[in-house]
Amino acid sequence: MKKGAAPYTIPSIAEFHRMMGLPKPEHPLVSVVKFEDIRQVPADMPNSVLLNFYSVWLKKNYTGKMKYGQQYYDFDGGLMSFFAPGQVFQNTDHEELTHTGWWLIIHPDFLWNYPLAKGIRKYGFFSYAVNEALHLSEKEELMVAGIMQYIEQEYKSVIDNFSQNVIVSQVELLLNYADRYYNRQFITRKAANHGILDRLEKLLSEYLDGDQVRRSGLPSIRYLSEVLHVSPGYLSDLLKNITGKTAQQHIHDKIIEKAKEKLSTTALSVSEIAYDLGFEHPQSFSRLFKSKTNLSPIEFRQSFN
Repeated sequence: MKKGAAPYTIPSIAEFHRMMGLPKPEHPLVSVVKFEDIRQVPADMPNSVLLNFYSVWLKKNYTGKMKYGQQYYDFDGGLMSFFAPGQVFQNTDHEELTHTGWWLIIHPDFLWNYPLAKGIRKYGFFSYAVNEALHLSEKEELMVAGIMQYIEQEYKSVIDNFSQNVIVSQVELLLNYADRYYNRQFITRKAANHGILDRLEKLLSEYLDGDQVRRSGLPSIRYLSEVLHVSPGYLSDLLKNITGKTAQQHIHDKIIEKAKEKLSTTALSVSEIAYDLGFEHPQSFSRLFKSKTNLSPIEFRQSFN
């Protein structure tokens, strides 16, 4: 595939099976594939593909390195990764695959008319990067593997009026367990996560103290996550777990902290402070300040007199 070329789109599960050399799927909108049935990625498969369906991986016996933030971690248990429709999957390894496990594939149309069709958006881990995979303990791996087996069993059974209901309910159960385990992971990897938080604090301070805020405007979650080498969704969920606040709330709190400093220690006007903090319009700054402190910037300054 040429450098800079658009990713190859895999529009259907049937096309995915064909490309991977797998038998025709049992259902056009859902599939359960065992990784041991994919011993090698086809040599002619594009390095960059766009999937039009949800994917959930459970990899066992994973031998590659897993990077978490800026550090590598060894973990003997299973690894789960999640992909939403429209995300690009990049493959650069055409060597023989040794890991086992399951690849659950769900077309969005399969969830049509079910609450999960909209509810699936609440699971932030579908926007995590691959290096933010879910690390499972032995007990957790057994639980997830059991659900995957139930889905596979239903998938391979004769389709009846209850098949779709059963599979959708099992998928939702799987995602709820994944949500629980990710929150556990934020706790068990506390040292690494607090390291990310410390770097975030330093990054925000340097951004707001320097010229970049005046050149580029307010710091975005995307910018911060790129510098910290994590995905925006992961950064937001990590902060929510550690501090109880989203990444956007964290950014706003740092801005208000800096604004209070300028209001109490300088003679700069409110407009000058707003521009110094990256706001295009002073009114936007004043609204944010009052929403956070219940005081206007002028009322806050006057409280020091």
